[in-house]
Amino acid sequence: MLISFGYDISLRLEVETAVLFCLRVHPSRREDIVSGENFRIEPQSPFEQYLDGFGNISGRVHCKPGIVRFVNRGVIRDSGQLDAHEPSAAQDEVYNLQQETLVYLLPSRYCEVDSELANFAWANFSTTPLGWSRVHAICDFVHGHIQFDYQKARATRTALDAFRERVGVCRDFTHLAVTLCRCMNIPARYVTGYLGDIGIPPVPDPMDFSAWMEVYLGGRWFTFDPRHNRRRIGRIVIARGRDASDVPITTVFGSHTLAKFLVNTEEVKDTGVPVVQITPETA
Repeated sequence: MLISFGYDISLRLEVETAVLFCLRVHPSRREDIVSGENFRIEPQSPFEQYLDGFGNISGRVHCKPGIVRFVNRGVIRDSGQLDAHEPSAAQDEVYNLQQETLVYLLPSRYCEVDSELANFAWANFSTTPLGWSRVHAICDFVHGHIQFDYQKARATRTALDAFRERVGVCRDFTHLAVTLCRCMNIPARYVTGYLGDIGIPPVPDPMDFSAWMEVYLGGRWFTFDPRHNRRRIGRIVIARGRDASDVPITTVFGSHTLAKFLVNTEEVKDTGVPVVQITPETA
């Protein structure tokens, strides 16, 4: 199946400043792009791109005061399959983990592994079976514990805050689930990207970028989504990191406001490839 994706984001800058951005499809999906990303910045300005420390495509641009606009359009090929499901995936002992996964066991800006969440995690999840079932139990808890509310989004909310306040958006669900997994010695990383209403009834909320997590089990990374708590179709990864602080869509080094924010992701219908419909049996 084919999925179109894109965004139209404008910032109003009060002063001349640099802007860092992380808005391109992740290198792991570059070969799947069938209609090249038509990324541009307006007004036209020279910018540089580079791979950050987590392997994401990031960039930097020098902007004049006024409106700066980031626009992108593309089409990507996707399997049309649900997120991988492997209940037999085992949990690795820390001393057997690949070295590059160890950073995803540690505390980070929004994931306070070294907090009261550690005691809570061991008190509530230590009796669950190791591996897939334990991660699933954590996602079930987070999904039921936090109430989703766009109106109560807050950029400074950490996993511990979300645990205490019991409200948030997809990044808060993800931060709490990531933290609880790390507390149980399971490497977990934060992922941001596109997730359209593919295979499910359309959702009336405005489309946004989405956040979910990847958990390292049995020698590979698996996708889990505590916000929706079901397997989904058509995720397009933009960036991965320890938490949201590693993968902000923009970082502005000066006074600014958000002037426009539109994200679009949808299936291109005329491909002839059927989409798997999500039912309680397949979720």
